[in-house]
Amino acid sequence: MRSQLELFFTALGYFSRLPVPAWVAWSPQRAAAAARYFPLVGWIVGAAAAAAYALAALVLPPAPAVVIALAAAVLLTGALHEDGWADACDGLGGGWAREQVLAIMKDSRIGSYGALGLMLMLLAKAATLVELAAAGSAAFASALLAAHALSRLAATALMQRLPYARSDDSSKSRPLAQPLDHGGVAIASACGVLPLLLVPGAAALAALATTALLTFAAARYFLRRLGGYTGDLLGATQQLTELGCYLAFLATWNFT
Repeated sequence: MRSQLELFFTALGYFSRLPVPAWVAWSPQRAAAAARYFPLVGWIVGAAAAAAYALAALVLPPAPAVVIALAAAVLLTGALHEDGWADACDGLGGGWAREQVLAIMKDSRIGSYGALGLMLMLLAKAATLVELAAAGSAAFASALLAAHALSRLAATALMQRLPYARSDDSSKSRPLAQPLDHGGVAIASACGVLPLLLVPGAAALAALATTALLTFAAARYFLRRLGGYTGDLLGATQQLTELGCYLAFLATWNFT
C-alpha cells in the first residue's frame, strides 16, 4: 500500500503543481510506474475545476464561471497539457521532416500555429462547457470529472502502444517512456473509466467511443509523422480527447 501511495504522489507531483510529502523520493523508475495514476490525477483536476465553477456560479453567470473553472484547471496543472498542445500544433503544423518537427516542438517559443491552436482549443472548450453548464451543476461536475480522467487514460494508452520518438534523454517526459505492467494498466484503466458511471449511459458510451477513435487516430498519425510519441504529443492527446468528451456529452444530451 505504501508503494502505491508513493506512486500516486509521484504522479501528482509530476502532472500537477500540488505539493507532495517530502518522504516521496524521485526516481525515473518510479516515474514510469507512476503513470498508472495519471487518470487519477484527472479526478483531482476535474474536481477542482468543478468546485471553482460551483463557487463562481453562486455570483456569476455561466460563461465567466466556466472561464474560472478552466483557469483553475490550468493553474493546477501549470498549463502542462496546454503547453503540449501548443507545441504539437507548432511542430506538426510548421515542420515537414521528422527532425524538424521534433526541433520545433522542443523550442520554448510559441509560433503562429501554436498560438492559434491554443486559442481555438480554449474557445472550443469554453463554448462547449457553457452549453453543458445548462444541464445543472451536478451534470457539469460529472462531465468535468469524466473528461479529465478519460483524457488522461488516452495519453497513458499512447505510452503503452507507441515507442518514444526522441533518442536523447533531455526531455522531461523521458522517464515515463516505459510501458506499464499488467497491474498498472488495470489501475490506469479503472481510474480512467470509473468516473463515466457518474454520467448517463448513452453519454458515457459516446465519450468512450469518441476517446477511443481520437486516440487511435492520433496514434496512427504520430507513428506516421514521427515514429512514436513525445511528451508534447501526450499533452496534445489529453487536450484533444478532453474536448472530444465534452462534445460527445453535449451531442448525446441534445438528442435525449
